[in-house]
Amino acid sequence: MFSRGSNKAVAKSVRCFASSADMITYPLTQVTSLQNGVRVATERAPGNNLTSTVGVYIDTGSRYETEENNGVAHFLEHLAFKGTNKRSQIALESEIENIGGHLNAYTSREMTCYYAQVMKKDQGHAMEILSDILLNSKYDENAVNRERETIKTEMEHVYSESKEELIFDMLHETAFQGSPLGYTILGPVSNIEKINSQMLKDYINTHYTGDRMVIAASGAVDHEEMVKLASQHFNTVPATGPKKVFRAPAQFTGSDFEERWDHMDRAHFAFAYPTPGWNHPDAIPLMFFHSLLGEWDASMGHAENSPINLARLLFSDPADSLAEKYFAFNTLYNDIGLFGIYICAHPYRIHEAAYACRWAMNEHAYNVNPWEIELVRNKLKANIVMSLDNTSQIAEDMGRQLLIHNRRIHPTEMLARIDAVDQNALRSCIQKYFVDRDHVAAALGATYGIPDYTEIRKLSFWRRY
Repeated sequence: MFSRGSNKAVAKSVRCFASSADMITYPLTQVTSLQNGVRVATERAPGNNLTSTVGVYIDTGSRYETEENNGVAHFLEHLAFKGTNKRSQIALESEIENIGGHLNAYTSREMTCYYAQVMKKDQGHAMEILSDILLNSKYDENAVNRERETIKTEMEHVYSESKEELIFDMLHETAFQGSPLGYTILGPVSNIEKINSQMLKDYINTHYTGDRMVIAASGAVDHEEMVKLASQHFNTVPATGPKKVFRAPAQFTGSDFEERWDHMDRAHFAFAYPTPGWNHPDAIPLMFFHSLLGEWDASMGHAENSPINLARLLFSDPADSLAEKYFAFNTLYNDIGLFGIYICAHPYRIHEAAYACRWAMNEHAYNVNPWEIELVRNKLKANIVMSLDNTSQIAEDMGRQLLIHNRRIHPTEMLARIDAVDQNALRSCIQKYFVDRDHVAAALGATYGIPDYTEIRKLSFWRRY
């Protein structure tokens, strides 16, 4: 049905990008635990003497919610910038703008983050503001009611405009049925309508505690100074909550879900397989496979000379592409992951596009060229090294890794682990998780042409002879 083809333009010898020895002088992350359990981590960026990012990373998100309060973590994030007992919303925004800083926050399924990007001289100011919005925000009913409407507007936007975000919510709900990992981050409308001030305060008392909190700072930072500032502004954070936080296990269920909207002119389809979490050794080979499958968009033109085999299958003919857009995804959590492919295509082509995606996964399970591996190896190394120029990304990596691994993985270790992946390790990993395995699928839009569950399932044990 499909042929692998070749790419002579890139199938030449690929030079090695970097080795772990090249990063041996990169600074180590310094970590100090305060008396209440809050960990303070700093990493000084070489050559950066002017800017820094200071962030608070909390081990909580929609996965730690219940059916009754699902959406509360995201609700809290919204309220954080609406004023505190000390500052009004306007005063808060003005202070940040006056120092030329940037204040932001986000909520994921397993982590909540508040961070500020500022000049070196304003680090103390940023730390004080972060502590104020985390520890002293107003949660009165008037503020809660006002934000309720904002969140419902955001939900309407997701449903009407962001089909990718919607389909990933559907994918999680279908994959992790009966588990909090399947909850949406925004929560259902019924919960948004009933969340009140007391529910928000209860959630903070349970989850915003020292044993679940990391303060990470990167850039032009001094560790002792940051520890001093954290001790001054976060000393009132309780060491533990009133009850032990339980992370419910995520049980994967092979299944599919379809939401048909015939008025749409496109079909959106995603299928995925369960993989191990962040701490598993296979996380690195899975990064390789993710990059091998890659992504492409019709606006990028035809993919005849792309090094990505799947892109060539879907977009080799600019006048007759099988899809409008596709990308592979590799979503990792503490104890499990979801690895798959998202496709947006015309309803008449979605079936063939899905077949091409599954065919490419099978092909890589048995046939990976050495030059492809070296190409991906260099790409992954470049991503690691280039991310070290971004103080916000470094701070996020520190916060997440300390929460997940209880340590910061040094770039030398990451480069060495990437260097350790060879053809056998990659093929073995792909066969372990994607050959003859149950999957989860989600579709929305004009879905009358999508393959049914059994078709994709049968394709998972197809093998070339």
